[in-house]
Amino acid sequence: MRLDAHQHFWKYDPHDYHWITDQMAALKHDYLPGNLSPLLAANGFDGCIAVQAVQTTAETSWLLDLADEHDFIRGVVGWVDLCAPDQPDTWAHVAARKKLVGVRHILQGEPDDQFMLRADFRRGIAQLAERGLAYDLLVYPRHLPVAVQLVRAFPAQRFVLDHIGKPPIAVGLLAPWESDLRELARCENVHCKVSGMVTEADWKRWQAKDFKRYLDVVFDAFGAERLMIGSDWPVCTLAADHAATMRIVIDYVRQLQPEMRDAVLGSNCARFYRV
Repeated sequence: MRLDAHQHFWKYDPHDYHWITDQMAALKHDYLPGNLSPLLAANGFDGCIAVQAVQTTAETSWLLDLADEHDFIRGVVGWVDLCAPDQPDTWAHVAARKKLVGVRHILQGEPDDQFMLRADFRRGIAQLAERGLAYDLLVYPRHLPVAVQLVRAFPAQRFVLDHIGKPPIAVGLLAPWESDLRELARCENVHCKVSGMVTEADWKRWQAKDFKRYLDVVFDAFGAERLMIGSDWPVCTLAADHAATMRIVIDYVRQLQPEMRDAVLGSNCARFYRV
């Protein structure tokens, strides 16, 4: 089974999706299951994980409704207010949905780089393991040392780093991203999504060779058993279509043994999110 571990759906609204700037105007459209399903099929993928794009439980409920309607959406990583003092009551209505497999907060958008170490946020993280939910880390490279502190504090919690931590591929730099990523990878409760790379590269002039140095680091740090392929569709379409985006990783893993290749392309995702 092949799974796209990271993609999004939305009905575009300029208020809710204010993060879509004029530079990203191509994303100012609806992107729905009917748009993605044929792309997955054409690339030999059996399903996907839908990930939140705005911080509302209304969007999470909508994504869960889509997942109930479309079997190929194997799970949803939603948003809940982890900082709410009455948290269990605040998001009980989504926590009970069987296809909710994880939670994400847009940490990269917080003005406080230490946000994830706040006591109220950590209290929310502590609730996830008992509910069987994973946590997606959406951060910039500067946040990686802070993320290390968070994941070490919760060794029983499953974490996954989105988009390999968003290294500066467009300018070809490895430091300090590489050393900080390797430190995070030493935490065995952390997986990593090999996703979001094309939009960290030069959108118009990237070449497949631009990603090799970064993929070498990620595969050496985490090992194939803790990596999962993701498209970040439709955001990836700013730089590449779904097929070209996935081909970067598919071509890279051809060097692996078949069981490790299959792990990166699907079984790790299924195991991590329990789908």
